[in-house]
Amino acid sequence: MTFANKRVIVDDRKKRFQEADKWRVDMDKQQILIVDDEEINRMILDGMFHDDYETIQVCNGQEAIDRIQENPEITLILLDIVMPVMDGFTVLEFMKEKELLEKIPVILITSETIGDSEDRAYSYGVADVIHKPFYPHIVRKRSRNIIDLYQNKKNMELRLKEQEEALLAKQKEINDNNEFMIDALSSVVESRSAETGEHTRRIKYYTRLMLKYVMKYFPNYGLTNAQMDLIARASVLHDIGKIGIPDAILLKPGALTDKEYEIMKTHTTIGCDILQKFYRDTSNEFVRYCYEICRHHHERWDGNGYPDHLAGDDIPLSAQIVAIADVYDALISPRVYKSSYATEVAFEMIMNGECGQFSPDILECFRLAKRDFFDIVEVSNMFNFS
Repeated sequence: MTFANKRVIVDDRKKRFQEADKWRVDMDKQQILIVDDEEINRMILDGMFHDDYETIQVCNGQEAIDRIQENPEITLILLDIVMPVMDGFTVLEFMKEKELLEKIPVILITSETIGDSEDRAYSYGVADVIHKPFYPHIVRKRSRNIIDLYQNKKNMELRLKEQEEALLAKQKEINDNNEFMIDALSSVVESRSAETGEHTRRIKYYTRLMLKYVMKYFPNYGLTNAQMDLIARASVLHDIGKIGIPDAILLKPGALTDKEYEIMKTHTTIGCDILQKFYRDTSNEFVRYCYEICRHHHERWDGNGYPDHLAGDDIPLSAQIVAIADVYDALISPRVYKSSYATEVAFEMIMNGECGQFSPDILECFRLAKRDFFDIVEVSNMFNFS
């Protein structure tokens, strides 16, 4: 092979590498879609932008839609109105249906006079309308301003999304920490009393179940899914104050004396003292639910509960729900001082007022959830949770 032939091969390879590099640069450029049935208009517009942008030319609306579907990351569309096959307004209708006009700016370039067409175009949400004949420097300037505006908006949305994801991750970390603390505290109670066992876990199930019925059938309470989750998680701390009750009373295998019963009742206020030491931010909604449930889950609708003898709607909803869940589980679970009641018997005892008075709304939800409560018990028994 001669030197001249080698030089030709080298030059040819160099040319191909340069073309490949140019192709890669073009791929990194922002893309502008030019849609016009007149070739001269497409060429003029292409000449304005091809140095700084990758331009794509099509001659009708159908081709424009095809390109948009192939590449939804187009930076700008320069769109004519009157074209064969499919006009510009049909393209706008397609973009509106696909919710693309908020993402891809459109400048309508038309020879039609100002009037209904312009009003109609703006009603779709086009970024601008420019009339033919146009001044190239004006079109270029407006286009760049619009591209910058949409890119800044897109970048802002991305930053906001990143911030939102960071906040959600932080909230999840806080929730996980709360969950760990809750499990740890409830485990301490369980370790002190053989009676407790899986009691706290079932209370959480019952509470969540009751909350769903309240939210569905009694929207006047204004419960949200987020509140439902917080209340359900807080419910497992309802008996945390039993940590401070002496073993002789907590584990007594028989009925308590009046004096012992008064001491047992203090588990509600002891629990609140413990919570205040763990959670100092009393404005936090989760902490508030923990406190309400711990202090008031033994209050009764008629005011004959404890420790504050609250009555009616003065009793927080969270505590009312945990109260009925707690009573039901106590009835169906064996204790050192009693055997368990059948689920149907326990249900009737609560509905008949044999275990204290409850809100009519809460009783109605309990009635509606009857079958679900029974199912939870059956599943619990299958896995020896009690």
